[in-house]
Amino acid sequence: MSNTRRPNPLASIACALLLCAAFPARAGDPGLSCADCHGKDGASTESEAPVIGGLSDQYLTDAMAAYRDKKRPCLETQYRAGDTKRPKTTMCEIAAKLSADDTLKVVRGLSAKPFVKAKQKFDAAKAATGKKIHDAQCEKCHAEGGGSADDDAGILAGQWMPYTKATLADMMGGKRPNPEKMKVKTDPLKAEEVEALLHYYASQQ
Repeated sequence: MSNTRRPNPLASIACALLLCAAFPARAGDPGLSCADCHGKDGASTESEAPVIGGLSDQYLTDAMAAYRDKKRPCLETQYRAGDTKRPKTTMCEIAAKLSADDTLKVVRGLSAKPFVKAKQKFDAAKAATGKKIHDAQCEKCHAEGGGSADDDAGILAGQWMPYTKATLADMMGGKRPNPEKMKVKTDPLKAEEVEALLHYYASQQ
C-alpha cells in the first residue's frame, strides 16, 4: 500500500483507542488494545466509536500524529469492553504512549483488516438525495461513494452515522481543523443536506 496519498480531509478517528486488536496489550498496560473500544479487528459495534479496520496506512498515520500532537480534540471516553471500570482515557494520551515502531505496527495491523460496514437504520429518501449531493460535492476526494480507502480520506460509506455526524459537526463548527478545500464544500450546506449525506453513507451496507 502506497504511503504517498493525500491527507484525510474529513472522516477522523475521534473516540477512544486507535490501537489494533492484532497488536496485543503489553503486560501491565491494558490500554494498548483498540478492541476495548473499536471492536475486534477495528470492526466497531458501537455507534459512537468508528470502524477503523481497513483504513489506509496514510490515514491512520496522520490520525495518530494529529492526536499525539494534540491537533484534534482529545475527548475523554470510557472503555466499552474488557475492564470497563478502568479510568477514562483519550486518544491523545494513547497516541503519546506509542513509539514510532509501535505506531507502525498499529497502522499496518489495522490497514490489513477489512472495513466492516455498520448495520444501521437509514432513510431511503434522504439517502437518495444524499447521493446526489455526494456525487456533486464530495466524490472528488471521497471516491467510490465515500467507500475507497485508497484516497486516504478515511471511509465514509458504511461508517456509523452518529460518529460521522459528530465529526462533521466539529469540523463545521470550528472545533477541529477543516481544510480549506473541505470548508468551501461544507460551509454552504444546509442542515437538511448534511442530514441527507449522513443517510447516504449509512445506507451503504
